[in-house]
Amino acid sequence: MEAVVQTRGLTKDYGSVLALDALDLEIGAGTTGLVGANGAGKSTLLKILLGLVPATRGGARVLGHEIATEGPAIRAAVGYLPEHDCLPPDVSASDFVVHMAMMSGLPRVAARERAAEVLRHVGLAEERYRPMGGYSTGMKQKAKLAQALAHDPRLVLLDEPTNGLDPAARDEMLGLVQRIGRDFGIAVIVTSHLLGELERVSDHVVVLDGGRLLRASSTDEFLDATGVLLVEVLGDDAQARMAQALNRSGVATVARGTMLTVDATARASDQVDVHDLIRDTASDLGLGLVRLQVDHRHIEDVFATDGAAASSPEVSHD
Repeated sequence: MEAVVQTRGLTKDYGSVLALDALDLEIGAGTTGLVGANGAGKSTLLKILLGLVPATRGGARVLGHEIATEGPAIRAAVGYLPEHDCLPPDVSASDFVVHMAMMSGLPRVAARERAAEVLRHVGLAEERYRPMGGYSTGMKQKAKLAQALAHDPRLVLLDEPTNGLDPAARDEMLGLVQRIGRDFGIAVIVTSHLLGELERVSDHVVVLDGGRLLRASSTDEFLDATGVLLVEVLGDDAQARMAQALNRSGVATVARGTMLTVDATARASDQVDVHDLIRDTASDLGLGLVRLQVDHRHIEDVFATDGAAASSPEVSHD
């Protein structure tokens, strides 16, 4: 199956800023999280893929179409949620989505049917006839998502869809993003600088740093086990007593909030398995063992480690 997006030496030089630097990238089906700090080149990449901004050098294909020569064909097959507020305040969500669907080639009747369907999907069925100027930030993001889906695209590009949302609205938006890929089978590229969000919704993660590709892999590979056990106990002065007892047995511990971390491969002085030692120690101390689990890395951890390596003068970028 052909990749959804392929870039070849893609470069965007604004003169004072090198937004993309010889980017070679391949993105397949499913939901891909595009991660990077502000200024990493995420928004620039999406705009170039849509043919809205020309590349300085290099090229790319989107759904088999060349960005340099087939921009209209790409935009006909791709939905786009821009990062910034761009909604006309005196227009209802219904009229706006109908208009955008017709701009993408749907006849008026089909556009109205499709608009009603996608507005219901994003949770704006009750509010679809209200002017969007009175919408909350969460409702505006939903309206932007609805117009991105209005023409039944094969790929949607979502630029910071949770930007400015409170925790409840952010969770709702992430759920919608997940449904687009899982239930509708539409390929999704979603950007965020909140790295932990993408663990929840992405099949694959692409990390950009200063316009360069830092890492690309499946989300599962990012979240491999660290070789560390997380231990949580309850009782009087539980954490300190547990740490002291394990240390006396020859197993080092490190406090992490209300928990202790222990090397999963450690052995006590009498070579007892660390899992058995933790269980027996908690029992001997009369403590409640409420957590004993393998610790997994978060994308933040990988990004911090890889980012430090990428910025080190000892690492070649060639």
